[in-house]
Amino acid sequence: MKKILISILMVLIVSSSAKVLAKDVYTLSMLPRYAPEEIYNRLAPLAKFLSEKIGITVEPVVERSYSEYEKRLKNKNITIGYQNPSVYIRISDIHEVLAMVLKGKGGDKFRGVIIVREDSPIVSTDALKNKKICIVSYTSTGGYLSSKLALMREGIDVEKECTLSEAVDSKQENVILSVFTGEVDAGFIRESALNMADKYVPPSKIRVLAYSSWMPNYCLSVKRDLPAKDKKAIQEAVISLKKDDPVLKALKIDSFRIATDEEYDPVREAVGMEIPKRK
Repeated sequence: MKKILISILMVLIVSSSAKVLAKDVYTLSMLPRYAPEEIYNRLAPLAKFLSEKIGITVEPVVERSYSEYEKRLKNKNITIGYQNPSVYIRISDIHEVLAMVLKGKGGDKFRGVIIVREDSPIVSTDALKNKKICIVSYTSTGGYLSSKLALMREGIDVEKECTLSEAVDSKQENVILSVFTGEVDAGFIRESALNMADKYVPPSKIRVLAYSSWMPNYCLSVKRDLPAKDKKAIQEAVISLKKDDPVLKALKIDSFRIATDEEYDPVREAVGMEIPKRK
């Protein structure tokens, strides 16, 4: 019975995203990397916390897909968003970053790694030219853009000088498998994903060729036309959360810190996007 009620609740939450909510209600959503129930469970405590702190009802909303999430951000249907750097730079004209996520050893940043088979003759990044490389996806920050930027700064244009292919289902572990089986010469993955395929691939069979460029972590953003007092209240609220707070545990992160738009310029550089002119 409990599962049935949860399922009904999830349908209502998803459906509510297609409606225009009252002006005194702010919507909170996140990039739908997980199942709807998982997303709701991560967002609900934050929504409740913000509602109490800012005195305005914050409603958690679950979107159906990455494209739908980004579309609704651009259409200003999401008041508060929680997304990766790649999505943020594409909607930063509509949304303003308030806080950055801190998580694990990397804290407020993470990076990719370039991997090869342990017995690969490739011993330097220069040797990657004209080679087959598997990436997580063209929109993956850790599994593509970080390594693309690192090689770009070395004078290597991977999109022109290498043969790229996206991993099956855009999964990090499938990049590792492609490298291990010899389907490709090298792979780009997020550093924290190095051991994701250990069940299938002995770690000793994979070698890190190079560590890639550091990238800014996930962020919390709000609509740029939101009242300044509400922006400040939201920012102060999330920054005040201490490690191990139930809200942070639900999000599975350590904390938030104040962030600025320019911190996301390395991501813009990686995708070839013009850096915004700032006063």
